[in-house]
Formats: sequence, C-alpha cells, structure tokens
Amino acid sequence: MERAIDRAVARLLRPLFRVLLRHGKSYRAFDDVAKRTFVDVALRDFGIPGKKPSVSRASILSGLTRKEVQRLLQAPAPEDDGTAERRNRAARVLTGWLRDADFHDAQGQPRPLAVEGDQGFAALVKRHSGDMPTRAVLDELVRVGAVQQQADGLIALLARGYVPRQGAREMVDMLGSDVADLIETIDHNLHQAGQAPRFQRKVMYRGVPAHALPAFRALSAEQAQAVLEKLDQWLSDVDGAPAPGDASPAGARVGLGIYYFEESPPDPIRHTGEPS
Repeated sequence: MERAIDRAVARLLRPLFRVLLRHGKSYRAFDDVAKRTFVDVALRDFGIPGKKPSVSRASILSGLTRKEVQRLLQAPAPEDDGTAERRNRAARVLTGWLRDADFHDAQGQPRPLAVEGDQGFAALVKRHSGDMPTRAVLDELVRVGAVQQQADGLIALLARGYVPRQGAREMVDMLGSDVADLIETIDHNLHQAGQAPRFQRKVMYRGVPAHALPAFRALSAEQAQAVLEKLDQWLSDVDGAPAPGDASPAGARVGLGIYYFEESPPDPIRHTGEPS
C-alpha cells in the first residue's frame, strides 16, 4: 500500500507541478504550502477524541519538528477572496435561465432578456441568486463570456455553463476545489467504514484516432451538460429545505462532477548533456 500511495501521489503531482511551473512557483513555495496544509489536516482531522489538538500531536503525525509546526501555525493562511461564492451565484443564474420556463421563448429555449421587468434579467437573478446585485452578476457573466448585452439592450445567453474564458484565477480556484472533491471521494471509498461507496466512474480508451476526437468532444460535452442540468434541477428543489420536523438549517455540500480528458503519448525526455 505504501508503494501504491507513492505512485499515486507522483502521478497526481505531475499535472499540478505543470501548473506551478507555468506560473513561476518554485518548489520552495510549494513545500511551504504543503507543510502548512499537512499540519492543518493533522490537527483538524486526526485529533484524539476528548483531547485538544496540540503542536506535539501535529509534530508526531507530520514528522516535522515542534518549532517548525509552531512557525507554520503562526504563518498567515491564504485568504478566501470569495471567488467560489461568486462562481456559485453566477452558475445558479445560468442554470436557472436554462431550466426556468418563465425565461424561455415559444420553443422552450432561453430567450434574450430585458434588464428589468417581471421576466427580465433582474427577476432571473433575484429568483435564482438571492440577494446578489443584478449589476454584479451581469458584469461577471459578461466578463467570462457567458452572456452579451445586445445593441437593443437585451441580454442574450451565449454559454450554457460558467467556464471562465480568460479568468486564470478562477480556473486555478477550480483546480483547488474540483480536484479536492475528487480526492475526497476516493478517500471515502478507500475507508468507507460501513458507509455506502460514492459514485466514481470513468470511460477511457487508449487508441482513439485523432480524426475522431472532435466528434467525441462534442458528444461528451452535450451529454454531460444534459446530465448536469437534470441534476441541478433536482438539487435546486431540495437545497435549503429541511426535512419535516427538522428545524436545523444546516445542510451538506453535495454534487457530481464530470470532466473530459485527453492525453497524447508523452515525448521521451531528451538530456542535453550539460554537466550536473
């Protein structure tokens, strides 16, 4: 198991390190983040019941010195800039536009909307994004290329999902949240402790010719979008609604992710012959 974990970690770090190297992050910067997160997980998730988490406990689990653990705990953690919440609110508006008949045309398709009015964009935002300001949502959706305000003033839908076109920060935020969700599912399935396994599947073939890739990209995107829209409608109907007799407002964060992947055969490493 130890060797299997080492192989798995090495494999998942490869694409992560490509991202880091492209954005000028050194190994030292990665090492500091990794150590701080290692200590945080040790304290939060591996405490002894009935005992307060301690520097000594984190030191024992992590293999770091007490002095290093103390330094990491005192270092400022990266701040949450609210990107995930903004993305979630904007995504709600898009999916609401796709499935809410009040904002569709006679053919059942999302129609261009006036800003104001009972069935305008402001009403769409209020219904599907709560108290988020209309202008803030519109600016965000225009910025990522999901909507366009036409010359006649109407707002038209251009994309069926929130995927930033040029927002590198948002895409990096997705790297943190989406990959973390997948690893959480794998961890759960490895250590179920009597609980039902979570859904974790993929379809993959290794010899697909290049000429067939565009057709599969289009097919997979169409089918995946249809599944996600159906699940979104189901979840939106129960989100925030407590069970009968349950006064607790707390709820679980739950969802299903679908992703497309494509990989060409790797090029062999060519050494330059430079002295080490």
